[in-house]
Amino acid sequence: MVLMYRGYRGKVEVDVDSGRLYGFVLDIQDMIAYEGSSDEELEGDFRGAIDDYLEYCRELGENPG
Repeated sequence: MVLMYRGYRGKVEVDVDSGRLYGFVLDIQDMIAYEGSSDEELEGDFRGAIDDYLEYCRELGENPG
């Protein structure tokens, strides 16, 4: 499964021991991680992480990615 938001792709994996979903944004130099206990929670955390990342880059005056 791959998540998409604002042109960013995120990989999804499952931690079998805890049953939690987690992932990392693909194709960027920075590390952005997200997690959730359901598909909806995971996607919300993914979108929030992207939005936070873009805001952080804006504040620093840097190009994302």
